[in-house]
Amino acid sequence: MRINVIGTSGSGKSTLSKRIATKLDIPYIEMDRLYWGPNWTEPTPEEYVPRVEKAVAQPAWVLDGNYNKTNPIKWQRADMIVWVDYSAIRTLYQVVTRAISGIISRKELWEGTGNRESLTILFSRKSIVLWTIQSYRKNKRRYGALKHDPRYQHIQFVHIRSPKEADAFIESVTKQSIEHLST
Repeated sequence: MRINVIGTSGSGKSTLSKRIATKLDIPYIEMDRLYWGPNWTEPTPEEYVPRVEKAVAQPAWVLDGNYNKTNPIKWQRADMIVWVDYSAIRTLYQVVTRAISGIISRKELWEGTGNRESLTILFSRKSIVLWTIQSYRKNKRRYGALKHDPRYQHIQFVHIRSPKEADAFIESVTKQSIEHLST
């Protein structure tokens, strides 16, 4: 069972991914952890692609994240895509709350990177809040179209529009319900 949880930044991908991975007792993989280096350095494709390939070579996983250029790698083996598609207002609220919480806690986002949320970043052109505002509609169109892309018809697509739907999905998902997709 291999599941990729996608959605706009702040939509709740990480939270849902961790819940699925815990329920199914399979590895949780965070795309941001694979991507970001110390001091917010970005890898070259030659560095990043092998990390993704290694991560998805495992027999089972819940992959949290987008990085659309890696879709052919991730989705070649994926059994399911779960699109977290909450309202723009809820998503914006969640990303702002997460950013402020990170600024206050000063918690390192990915161990060993030193990367933390900061007021400087929050009010910069690299702000996760600004990114969410700019990408929300574009992502909604892109992910909606992916459901119908013939290259990915082998993948079950689950569209979650509310926390209530997320809870129902978690309640219903079992190893057996996912394993039949692989056969």
